[in-house]
Amino acid sequence: MIKQLILPVGLYQANCVILWKDPQQAWLFDPGQDVDDILETLQKENLQLGVIVLTHAHFDHISGLNSLLAHHAVPVYLHADDVPIAFSPLNQMPPYRSTKRPAALDTSKGDGDTLSCGGLTGTFIHTPGHTPGSWCICFAEENLMVTGDTLFAGSIGRTDFPGGSMDAMEASLRKLKQLPDALHIICGHGSESTLGQEKKTNPYL
Repeated sequence: MIKQLILPVGLYQANCVILWKDPQQAWLFDPGQDVDDILETLQKENLQLGVIVLTHAHFDHISGLNSLLAHHAVPVYLHADDVPIAFSPLNQMPPYRSTKRPAALDTSKGDGDTLSCGGLTGTFIHTPGHTPGSWCICFAEENLMVTGDTLFAGSIGRTDFPGGSMDAMEASLRKLKQLPDALHIICGHGSESTLGQEKKTNPYL
C-alpha cells in the first residue's frame, strides 16, 4: 500500500509531498523550503529518497532543492519547458533564494512518459498554464495524482505570471477532466481532494 506525507513548507506553504512503498526509494515532490524539517521527517520515518520530482519551476516549490540534494543525491525530474524559469536569478523572492541547476537534473520526460521507482510508477501529464512546463504525476495503480499548482481544491493556479497562459490552462484542465473521478489528488497548496469532487464543485472544471 502506498504511504504519503504532506509537509507545507516555506512562507507560501507549498506542499512538499513524500510518497513511498519501499522506504529505501521514496518519491519527494517540491522541496520548496524548510529542508531541515524535510530531513527530520525522512529520518523519523526511516526513509531514503529514490527520486525528486518538481511539479513546476517556481521558487516556492524548488528553493530547497540543492540543500536537500546535499543529503540525498538522487535524480531530479523537471519538464524541459520550465528550465529557463527554474534556474533564472529572477526566480527568487526573499526569503527564497534562486536555485542552481543541479547536475542530477533530468529533463527527458514528456507528456505520457512514465517513471518507476520503489514499486511505484508515475505517468507525467504535461499541464501547461501556470508555467510552460507544469505537469501532474498520476499513479494510476494507487488511484492518486500529484497536481502541483495546476489544480487546487476549489481553484487553479494563477496564469498571470511570466510564462503563464489561461488558454493553455484551459486545455490542460480539459485533459484532466478525462481522468477518473475517483482519483485522489494532492495539490501544490492547500487541502487534498478528488477529481470527481473538483468536477462537481470547482468553477474552473
